[in-house]
Amino acid sequence: MYTLHGMTGSGNCYKPALLMTQLGIDFRWVEVDLLRGATRTPGFLAKNPNGKVPLLELPDGRRLAESNAMLCYLAEGTPLLPADRYARAKVLEWLFFEQYSHEPFIATVRFWVHYLNEAESRHERIAEAMPRGYAALGVMEQQLAHTPFLAGADYTIADIALYAYTHVAHQGGYTLDDYPAIRAWLQRVAQQPGYVAMEPRT
Repeated sequence: MYTLHGMTGSGNCYKPALLMTQLGIDFRWVEVDLLRGATRTPGFLAKNPNGKVPLLELPDGRRLAESNAMLCYLAEGTPLLPADRYARAKVLEWLFFEQYSHEPFIATVRFWVHYLNEAESRHERIAEAMPRGYAALGVMEQQLAHTPFLAGADYTIADIALYAYTHVAHQGGYTLDDYPAIRAWLQRVAQQPGYVAMEPRT
């Protein structure tokens, strides 16, 4: 069985959990309290020297870090990661976009505001980050105005990767009022077979 080490409420940890649930892959969730330094212990660092969650342990004992790498590994051979060379590259394009243009601004601001309760002390950094977060949302809006899912007509791991933090962007102070295509896309993702919400785990 797969073991997923993650923190409840983390979008990055939610990504592989959602995918495995949708693919019917059994897995065990191990809660890791990032805020209390659980990823910096010698035991955890021995498993992931980068000291971050999520961390996926494969049934044979091998390990994978980085949420989007997990998505690619787990979706291999399924329609969620196309076999066609160009279609696959378009999915990867969105995964790279998520890590470089989306997550650093939307997820980071959410972490400061929602988890650390530091909206006031970090207001200057938040003010610098949010225009870039909105720029990323604008790119998504433009695409989703023309296609039902980010990589085209079909739901893929590109949608999982970007859904994770977009659907909770309001927790960082973002508003999606001016992004009707994104709002409709969020509903489509939530209607996919096997969908589970990002809820607390025990």
